[in-house]
Amino acid sequence: MSPPGPDRKAGFELGACSGDGPPEPNMTVSSIMQKPAVTIATNATLCAAAQKMRDENVGLLPVLENDHLVGVITDRDIVVRCLAAQLSARQCCVRDVMTCNILSCRDTDPIEAAAARMGDNQFRRLPVHDANQVLVGVLSVDDIAEHYSERLAGETLGEIVEARGTWL
Repeated sequence: MSPPGPDRKAGFELGACSGDGPPEPNMTVSSIMQKPAVTIATNATLCAAAQKMRDENVGLLPVLENDHLVGVITDRDIVVRCLAAQLSARQCCVRDVMTCNILSCRDTDPIEAAAARMGDNQFRRLPVHDANQVLVGVLSVDDIAEHYSERLAGETLGEIVEARGTWL
């Protein structure tokens, strides 16, 4: 096993990714998504959001209000909408910088359809809901690469980067 380094976690073998082989047919988002979703409330501070992202090793938190998904906040939202605007992360709330126009997918969607949605809309992560619109997880490009297909994840990421241009 390779020693842990800045881009490696202890206990993981390089090249031992389950996404290396051909994908299984008819797999749905629920089989590879991160569950349960790590969430945050609208009234939480941005410091609390950043700490939760660090502690849970996630870059997106679905935002809940009264147990309903009302937005998402990313690490980039905190930097661009708060810190770059010279606002205080201790005083700003999640609701002040979250993205309200939510793009999501269903837990029963085929992985290819969710990946296409990500690429078409330039999102690396999608909240996942069930038939009752209840948040059940989050799907990331990393999940697709690790658990389904590195090729599909690469194509999806290529579409995201191509559409965004050089201002990533």
